[in-house]
Amino acid sequence: MSRSGTAALLTVAALALTACAGADGAAIEDQVVSNGKVVNLGPDQDRVTAEKVDSIAAKVPERFRKEGRIAIGGSAGTNPPLRFYATDDKTPIGVETDIAVLIAGVLGLEPQLEVSSWENLFVGLDSGQYPLGLSNITVTEERKEKYDFATYRLDTLAFEAKKGGSWRVEGPEDVAGKVIAVGSGTNQEKILVDWSKANEAKGLPATDIKYYQNASDYYLALESGRLDAYLGPNPTSAYHVAVSGTTEVIGTFSGGGDLQGKIAATTKKGSGLVEPVAEAIDHLIETGKYAEVLDRWGLADEAVEKSEINPPGLPRS
Repeated sequence: MSRSGTAALLTVAALALTACAGADGAAIEDQVVSNGKVVNLGPDQDRVTAEKVDSIAAKVPERFRKEGRIAIGGSAGTNPPLRFYATDDKTPIGVETDIAVLIAGVLGLEPQLEVSSWENLFVGLDSGQYPLGLSNITVTEERKEKYDFATYRLDTLAFEAKKGGSWRVEGPEDVAGKVIAVGSGTNQEKILVDWSKANEAKGLPATDIKYYQNASDYYLALESGRLDAYLGPNPTSAYHVAVSGTTEVIGTFSGGGDLQGKIAATTKKGSGLVEPVAEAIDHLIETGKYAEVLDRWGLADEAVEKSEINPPGLPRS
């Protein structure tokens, strides 16, 4: 998403909030109240931090230890609460940046939070511009050919619809004939396309799949009734449901279909970073810092018990 797109999304959410300061969904300067929790949208995040662990930091490749810092790439095209811009329209914030800062702390490195498009994120990983990427990246078998992964969150997708309806999505037949928005080139697009084809093979109507440039567009389409639902990352929908009060989640699924999808810190294959990164994540899980960050953004239900290095990924198309 562009900076203007994120700003528009926050504006849409703010317009839908209640006027009572401090009430659930209410705006308080650079904050909103989501499910009873205050969510800080400002540039001064006061993030959860972690101390260096010498035994783990010693496993970081020497060139990073000498520099004392690490560039961590992330896409500007993700949405709250994953990775988005603060109210200053330039500071990247969200659960992905918080976990990146924690990992860097354990490794004894200063994090440089870099922003790119989704496509250029992988170009940066390939070139070494971004030694580490944290941007809601799902482990896939195809990506494992070029990258190493250390998992830190479950990949869950959600169907989000206008609040108050009786329609629920429990499987492919429930989306037959529906108008549903999805991001182009995403795992959720593949799932929706496959479901639509399976329905057509059974003689059911195809799903009318729509594509929008940014989040504010598909949320406005939901409000106006031009869409029946939006299929995207569960964290995004959970956040929007909480701050807007106008939509609801009507079904959740693994981002891997039958296989549980997993989100992972991503490094160039063979760079030597994935092992200490995985150990750092395990340390953060053990100390409770990891749970503190997930709880801060309302994502406790996507927690993992341990970081896995290069687990089974989503199958090839």
